Amino acid sequence: MEEIRSRLPANTNIKIWWQDEARVGQKTKLTRRWAKRGSRPTAPKDQRTKSAYIFGAVCPARGVGAGLVLPHCNTEAMQWHLDEISSQVTPSAHAILILDRAGWHTTGKLKIPANITLLPLPPRAPELNPVENLWQFMRDNWLSSRIFKSYDEIVALCCEAWNKLIDQPWKIMSIGQRKWAMGSG
Repeated sequence: MEEIRSRLPANTNIKIWWQDEARVGQKTKLTRRWAKRGSRPTAPKDQRTKSAYIFGAVCPARGVGAGLVLPHCNTEAMQWHLDEISSQVTPSAHAILILDRAGWHTTGKLKIPANITLLPLPPRAPELNPVENLWQFMRDNWLSSRIFKSYDEIVALCCEAWNKLIDQPWKIMSIGQRKWAMGSG
């Protein structure tokens, strides 16, 4: 982080952003639910395989995010997501975008916006990325234990779930903060 700061103009406001993707589709996971002890509640389970990807990034310090729902997880989709994140960074600020080492994150084909610097997480360490916890929250509350009728419904419900999350900045702040990354712990 200090190396990144040294390359920026003095007094540049730096914000930490976290990025990840989640596949959401007809083959949903079953989540826990409350039930009377000894009972076996039913839950819908679809075996079809249509899916979409939520590309999501959040800035927990500000309680904001930038997301896209796309049909594929590839370099082109990542470029669109970087452009969307860049549009949400506070003017005159710089975003350090922490993300995993997926091939579409590390390719030299990406045109990284001037107000973003990518900072990859260590390999095989998804538990360090709070967006993983946001995906779990979204699945537990809005996306699991359901049957999607079509691809269009998957996209619509992913957009609805992301927008519900963005409408709750306190949720982004509480789930997304990492003391070790914010320099206060």
